[in-house]
Amino acid sequence: MIFEENAKQRFLILHDYGMGGSWWWVRAHSAREVLETFAEVEVIEAPEEIERAEGWNLDEADVDAPTMPAGLDCLHAQRQAHRHLPGFGALADRTIVYLRRRWDGDDGVDPADYLMEIGSDGRRLRQVELTDNGDIFKSDPDDWPFNPPVVDLFDPELKDQEISSEDFETAWQRARKDNRDL
Repeated sequence: MIFEENAKQRFLILHDYGMGGSWWWVRAHSAREVLETFAEVEVIEAPEEIERAEGWNLDEADVDAPTMPAGLDCLHAQRQAHRHLPGFGALADRTIVYLRRRWDGDDGVDPADYLMEIGSDGRRLRQVELTDNGDIFKSDPDDWPFNPPVVDLFDPELKDQEISSEDFETAWQRARKDNRDL
């Protein structure tokens, strides 16, 4: 698709890594173009957030620029590596996605399979933890101290992790509320 240069807009984007984030202004033709160009970012649309960011001294980039600001350059390179892989963007236009992801026990968390209901912004809506000892726990945003995006829906690897809504709902119904930390 060919766009005229003057059709670009400035978008506020965030790479949220859980306990903080990196922010930039990016010029692009659309929010989707931003997401197709940079991995693991979200386009911020809330007017109050955009107004607040106007006072920050953020780096600005253009999606077509040959070089990107520090931090954004890695996210650009990551997306470029994704673009031609099978499954790239296969889940990007979904309102809700269901995934099964394995956690191998890093960071002192016991190994488990996680079934996740993910919204269009990459954030968890609900989650089921299938522990290796057979326990099944469920949780939702009320149970989490913060809820950053956990997946980039353009990531080509996610297609192989997709499960059906029926599989998720069956596990959700069998699970009990996670009260281990109470």
